[in-house]
Amino acid sequence: MGNQNNPPDMILKDGDAIEVKKVIGKDATLALNSSYPKDKLLASSPLLTQECRNCEPNWREKDIIYVVGVVSKNQPLQSLCMVYGVDYAANHLIYECIHNTIAVGIQQIPNVEFTETNELAKVKKIDPLGITDLRVRGMWSIANPFKVFNYLYQRDFERPFNLMCLINLEKYQSFNNTEDIEQLVGQVPDFSIADVMIKNPNNPAQLKPAKLITFKR
Repeated sequence: MGNQNNPPDMILKDGDAIEVKKVIGKDATLALNSSYPKDKLLASSPLLTQECRNCEPNWREKDIIYVVGVVSKNQPLQSLCMVYGVDYAANHLIYECIHNTIAVGIQQIPNVEFTETNELAKVKKIDPLGITDLRVRGMWSIANPFKVFNYLYQRDFERPFNLMCLINLEKYQSFNNTEDIEQLVGQVPDFSIADVMIKNPNNPAQLKPAKLITFKR
């Protein structure tokens, strides 16, 4: 299990990482705070705790699943989306490049004494008493996956619950138990699995095959 300040929220034993987000509003943006979107969870990330890095021997990267729930105050879960980071977010180098460029630019401000930090910048002992610090943080956000993938799937708001699960074909074929879910097609009402093509987050002109799993009740 993770915590509020250190991703991910959980890691399956010998499996994938999971990041859970709750939003109010059908297309509300996901607030990621100081953690940029992740296509993969990297053991080298400075935001990870030592316990996370040591949870399994010698792991370097893990696939990460974003699980997004849409709720209203005092109401049951209305929509649930599961999508892999590699199908949702760009390569980590894109976000790190922007972060580092801004951080370096801030460091060039004259007559300000900065101290080392994992955030954009940090200034210590600003006032004469030396009791005030300033933290400059990046506040990342990303569009709701229901909005990002609306070219593939639209929810039925006449129904109280909608589920969308999107998984690229390579990852889907890596599992040995896909028959367990495929046999539900035709047995469970309003449950379906479709072959779709999704945009590559690093180059939207390129498409890649994926499975779209949906359910409503």
